[in-house]
Amino acid sequence: MADRYLHLTGTAPGRFLSRHLGLPQPVPLRRWSLETPTLDGKVLHLTAGEPAVPGEVRELLDGLGLPVVERAEEAVRPAGIVVDATGLTTVPGLAALHAALHPVVRSVARNGRVVVLGTTPSPDDHHQAAAQQALEGFVRSLGKEIGRGATVQLVRIVPGAAASAGSTLRFLLSPRSAYVSGQVVEVTGATPDPVADWVAPLSGRTALVTGSARGIGEAVASVLARDGARVICLDVPRAEEDLARTARRLGATALPLDITAPDAAERIAAAVPDGLDVLVHNAGITRDRRLVNMAADRWTSVIDVNLDSVLRTTDALLKAGTLNRGGRIVATASIAGIAGNNGQTNYAASKAGIIGLVRSLAPRAAADHGVTVNAVAPGFIETKMTAAVPLFIREAGRRMNSLSQGGLPVDVAETTAWLAQPASTAVNGQVVRVCGQSLLGA
Repeated sequence: MADRYLHLTGTAPGRFLSRHLGLPQPVPLRRWSLETPTLDGKVLHLTAGEPAVPGEVRELLDGLGLPVVERAEEAVRPAGIVVDATGLTTVPGLAALHAALHPVVRSVARNGRVVVLGTTPSPDDHHQAAAQQALEGFVRSLGKEIGRGATVQLVRIVPGAAASAGSTLRFLLSPRSAYVSGQVVEVTGATPDPVADWVAPLSGRTALVTGSARGIGEAVASVLARDGARVICLDVPRAEEDLARTARRLGATALPLDITAPDAAERIAAAVPDGLDVLVHNAGITRDRRLVNMAADRWTSVIDVNLDSVLRTTDALLKAGTLNRGGRIVATASIAGIAGNNGQTNYAASKAGIIGLVRSLAPRAAADHGVTVNAVAPGFIETKMTAAVPLFIREAGRRMNSLSQGGLPVDVAETTAWLAQPASTAVNGQVVRVCGQSLLGA
């Protein structure tokens, strides 16, 4: 369903009314397309104090092929700003962060990007921990006030291993991250796997997407195919017609299968004799009722599809060696699993469970199998499901985020594709919200 308010505020009368009534003024987001594959403008590289490793971040940015400058006057309206705050170790040092961004933040272009680079708070140095943790509050607040469709993120890197953050900065400093804001991404020092062609970074890799007959799953399958993957589209047999249509459009393989079936993992393994490089757990259902009115079968069915099947198939595929080394597992959580939602105790429990799975399994999967495990957590995404939500609830969902609009299925897909890339080896155990920095939850 079209967002009529977003269209209205794009007109002169709509802008006048919304401004004078104090209403949200969303800016249409610039997403990736063949015509707009990159941000339009230069990236301004700044430092807050002395960087942990001088020259390291500039070298990383140059390696991404971005037009980088280090003086504000060379980029009157920068498309992006990257602030190296890795060297901040004291609270008084935070003044350097204010000094770096205060003069230039107003000049960021529409749909621009601000990325602050920090490092992990130290368990042994409480002064450094205080300064580095302060960056999180700073970033989340700036994301809520910057406006103009711009986004703000914090990326924590290992000093001396900034190259590991290459795929993350490539994503965050691009139109692909249009609906991701206010996020904190921790990057390990793991060496990224090489990418031969950034136009098709998943070339030669096999990806399976559950729940891909329609909606977000279809968008994920489409973006992975666009990025060069051989895609297997999986969905329940009753969706076989839509599944076959999606697979034909993408040149993919259709696999009609109930992911809760006892032999689901064995049938997936049989469909990929050469192994699987990317496993996207997207299948999910809702059976909403307040707990007092929720029958046991509504609880059980949601937990089984959204969480238990993910655990069973993941465990079986890892044990069987079906996930190739260098593989990626990306699961779909939800903002409901972080903030809760009235009438969704079953759904929120299942999605919070996904977050627990990711955080626990990620380090062991990387160590034992060479596989990373991450999750995306969508907020209000414009789908057939949200189109059926009552008008005022739907409008609240759209406006209650820093970008004042709903996201699109492709926003979830682009985030999933970044996590699935070979170069994202150092991104592991992360839960990335695709919610426009929703005002609900953390």
